[in-house]
Amino acid sequence: MDASYQSLRVRNAYPEDAAQLCAWWNDGSVMAHAGFPHGLGTTEERIRSDLLTDTDLTRRRLIILYDGTPIGEMNYRLLHEEDSPRQAEIGIKICNPAFQNRGLGRQALSLLIVHLFRDLHCARIVLDTNLHNLRAQHVYESLGFERLGVRENCFQDQVGQWQSAVDYALCPENFVSFLEEATAKEGI
Repeated sequence: MDASYQSLRVRNAYPEDAAQLCAWWNDGSVMAHAGFPHGLGTTEERIRSDLLTDTDLTRRRLIILYDGTPIGEMNYRLLHEEDSPRQAEIGIKICNPAFQNRGLGRQALSLLIVHLFRDLHCARIVLDTNLHNLRAQHVYESLGFERLGVRENCFQDQVGQWQSAVDYALCPENFVSFLEEATAKEGI
């Protein structure tokens, strides 16, 4: 994937992005919402090796850039279930706090969603988020995601605190893009 909208660009992550991803993923302030307040404790080499296994039809880690500067990351994983239409599970982090609360996550998600529906022919996109992450819930719902339910105390974070998650799903007919002029031409 390599898509742009104004000053924003979303592209596949490459092995040379491993150092940046490692810095973000090992930063507890970036990863706390995902249950890792001490970071993942991963290495550049492991990330570099994992990135080499990414394919368009399995999973992709993606880099979000603003004016050429990496500001965050997204990912998708295609879910393969027999006799079911193609689904994708997604995630996003705007890792640089200076770029949060500016609508850039919504725009980046719109670029990814267009790609998944149009180019990869997904019939449904699913995700989950921490019950306490109200900002993310607002963004997902503004894009048309339907709240499916809450899984209470479904995982323990690194410090042993039980966390709850909200599950969401999106079908093409419910998608509200924040890139109207870009997606109107694409027939989404």
